[in-house]
Amino acid sequence: MKEIYSALELTDNVVFAKDCASLPSCFQVSRLLSSAVGAVGSALSTLVTRAGIASDRPEIAVDCRLASLWCARSIYPLDWSLPPIWDALSGDYPTRNGWIRIHANLAHHRKAALRVLKAAATREDVAHAVREMDAEDLELAINEDGGAAAAMRSLSEWRAHPQGIAVSSEPLIAWEPVDQQCPRSWPAQRHRPLNGLRILDLTRVLAGPVATRTLAGFGAQVLRVDPPDWDEPAVVPDVTLGKRCTRLDLRQPDDRVRFEALLRDADVLVHGYRPGALEGLGYTAAARHALNPRLIEVSLNAYGWTEPWSRRRGFDSLVQMSCGIAWAGMKWKGKPHPVPLPVQALDHATGYLMAAAVLRMLDVAISGGGISRAKLSLARTAVLLSNHRRDSVGKLDMSAKADDLAAGIERTPWGDARRLKPPLAISGIPMKWDRPAIMLGADPAAWIP
Repeated sequence: MKEIYSALELTDNVVFAKDCASLPSCFQVSRLLSSAVGAVGSALSTLVTRAGIASDRPEIAVDCRLASLWCARSIYPLDWSLPPIWDALSGDYPTRNGWIRIHANLAHHRKAALRVLKAAATREDVAHAVREMDAEDLELAINEDGGAAAAMRSLSEWRAHPQGIAVSSEPLIAWEPVDQQCPRSWPAQRHRPLNGLRILDLTRVLAGPVATRTLAGFGAQVLRVDPPDWDEPAVVPDVTLGKRCTRLDLRQPDDRVRFEALLRDADVLVHGYRPGALEGLGYTAAARHALNPRLIEVSLNAYGWTEPWSRRRGFDSLVQMSCGIAWAGMKWKGKPHPVPLPVQALDHATGYLMAAAVLRMLDVAISGGGISRAKLSLARTAVLLSNHRRDSVGKLDMSAKADDLAAGIERTPWGDARRLKPPLAISGIPMKWDRPAIMLGADPAAWIP
């Protein structure tokens, strides 16, 4: 997809290797995912050449099948199981005039939906309460009460919606040039070009963790920071690969001191806070710059960076409902209910683009240009995908085969597991992870010297 490489000012020099069969969808999902993975390779290849880490530009290959498989899951437990992805109340419900998706995976979102619906915590009671309600009225009420929900809209309805119009006018990656100091040099090696690069990760499910996991695969030191009570058990074994994880409460003075020390010595900040959230904690863009004048930042939100929905909570599954993707799937399949993408492709594609944006900003900084901040959103990635329809039915088999799995056993806190092979191959620069997946909060709030 040329828009991806244009947004990053990169040359599309990627070879798509092996099985390029497509996931079943009316959209070019596999092409989006493979292109986003390829953008990481292209950005890293350019960076190592410009930085003198490699004397010639490395060749890049993307395994299309693996690029799709990684978006379902990358870890395969041995003698233990991953928890269910979805809470029992999460899902699609028919209203009197359409469909709504309620996101209840987080306890506070679950409680908000039940408060609005005045329903008991059973799927049957929720379905009964929703049945006679207006979809958009309920969507608004749940979101205003602190929950997360999305009414299903058609592609044309979204394109005419004020937020749809706003998002479609945003760039795929919004760059914000900042007058900053040169980045700290890190002890890069030819085979581990991001060795020693410090990435402070303030992201949650799922795009941000995919971005930082990707950068850890090339040697970056990623430290993920979560609040004391946060957990996402269904995805932690998948997305904490290669990272260290700590906990801080940014409302507590001692933890703020620790956080500011981490931020001061970081090279990159990746965060997924909605607009105004970091500012509400006292960490405005100006304050972050004052703490660390050479900091590179990439940030994410769900519905874009312009009003009216820039502050709305959202997840991949909700954005698919809002932006017409689930509606288009329903029409394509001839079903009477929403049909989402076969994987959470908006999250994963956006995550890879975030990683590529970090690499691109490092390249610009090393070249003597102004370091930038980059902003991306799931809804803008959805615009890109919705512009690339498919005529044929994809037939990619998502069941992992023995040949899809990397050699060796990954020793995790939950038990032994196998991991998929990386989807990206760069000559002389293996994509590999130095640490197994880890539980949240397992590490001290400090950089490794």
